[in-house]
Amino acid sequence: MTPSSNTAVAVEPSARILIVDDDPSLLKLLSMRLNAANYEVETAANAHTALARLPQFKPQLVITDLRMEGMDGLSLFKEIQKRFSSLPVIILTAHGTIPDAINATRKGIFSYLTKPFDARQLLTVIEEALLQSIPISVNNDQSEDWRSGIISQSPLMDEVLKQAYRAAQSDASILIQSDSGTGKELLAKAIHRASQRKDKPFVPINCAAIPDNLLESELFGHRKGAFTGAERDHEGLFTAAEGGTVFLDEIGDMPIEFQSKLLRVLEDYEIRPVGYTESTPTNVRIISATNHDLDDQISNGRFREDLFYRLNVVVLELPTLSERREDIPMLTNHFLNKLRQQNPRCVVDNFSPEAIELLVSAPWPGNIRQLLNVIEQVTVLSSSPIVPASLVERALRGKTGVLLPLAEAQLHFERDYLVKVLQISHGNVTQAARLARRNRTEFYRLLNKHHLEPENFRENE
Repeated sequence: MTPSSNTAVAVEPSARILIVDDDPSLLKLLSMRLNAANYEVETAANAHTALARLPQFKPQLVITDLRMEGMDGLSLFKEIQKRFSSLPVIILTAHGTIPDAINATRKGIFSYLTKPFDARQLLTVIEEALLQSIPISVNNDQSEDWRSGIISQSPLMDEVLKQAYRAAQSDASILIQSDSGTGKELLAKAIHRASQRKDKPFVPINCAAIPDNLLESELFGHRKGAFTGAERDHEGLFTAAEGGTVFLDEIGDMPIEFQSKLLRVLEDYEIRPVGYTESTPTNVRIISATNHDLDDQISNGRFREDLFYRLNVVVLELPTLSERREDIPMLTNHFLNKLRQQNPRCVVDNFSPEAIELLVSAPWPGNIRQLLNVIEQVTVLSSSPIVPASLVERALRGKTGVLLPLAEAQLHFERDYLVKVLQISHGNVTQAARLARRNRTEFYRLLNKHHLEPENFRENE
């Protein structure tokens, strides 16, 4: 179907837009116009309500008034950038605040519109903003396979996955800098599957596991007789990955002597196997990962600064498990199902609510890898279909209770805390209040204070 010359058409049916304004009449007018253009719209009367809606509604665009009571539009934008850096924001402004709006665009606001605005102009700017945010969702049907195996409902993970998908569409080198056990190789595989190289090999290399004197041979290959023990020609892992992706895990542990050779490969797109005098072209995409602070490594002379800038064209940082606690029940169920498939004699069907609460509130210094270890322990040791809390506590060695009672939490963390427990309980106030260690009456009072509605966290039936 071809759009008429004087009518704007939505980029994609049901793209989600959140409108924020303290003027009810303007909210109603904008909602009617955008609904008519086939957009899915939600409204918020203030910035605090908007921030509470973001994790559940997951809009592809936010349209906000600049001047509002309490938190203004620019402050709202700054908070959105902290949580969802790729979410475009359009500012609405009166004529008298145009200089403020222009200043806002320099800070990263996608665009601004002056009131009263033309309907066609509004729809055109919306289309442009949504084009910038493509893919609108990393969870749509067309791209679901690329991130299979990554179990999450966390807004933090959702944002990382959006950035990863965009990065995958280029050939830029990617550095995943995150704590051990957070799933760096899983994310690297997902990026490979989302890229144009998905039909070519994905070759993971643990730089810390290969002896220093064998690293060059393993990566680039060698000729027979090139060194003692080289009894035949050897194809290196870069050649094995030709056309695909090389994943260099633990890049921070790569010997400093070898780093200059890797830098040359990244600059010249050529490799020289050990024992050869001529280089051969190579066509691979480099994804590297580390749990080290490479800035510190550079300062201490253990990592080359020029190599660092070649590797970190795009930097992704996975959240720790303690930063995505709403994922723990899902991950627990996922691991339990896998373990049951591997061991038909496993008697465990589920975890008790008290056991789940212990898992959710544990510190998890070892992240997802540690969670899997705990699930494996309790499924092996449990003699009943329902894992009791006592068994989980034993597996955790008494290290439980990181989620503090709300009375002990600082005020500026309070709203994020409430959002987390509502996400974990899917809007079940009784369970959420129990997790927060507060009675229902006091818990409702806290929800009202932060403009949080439990029904917004309940799964669609």
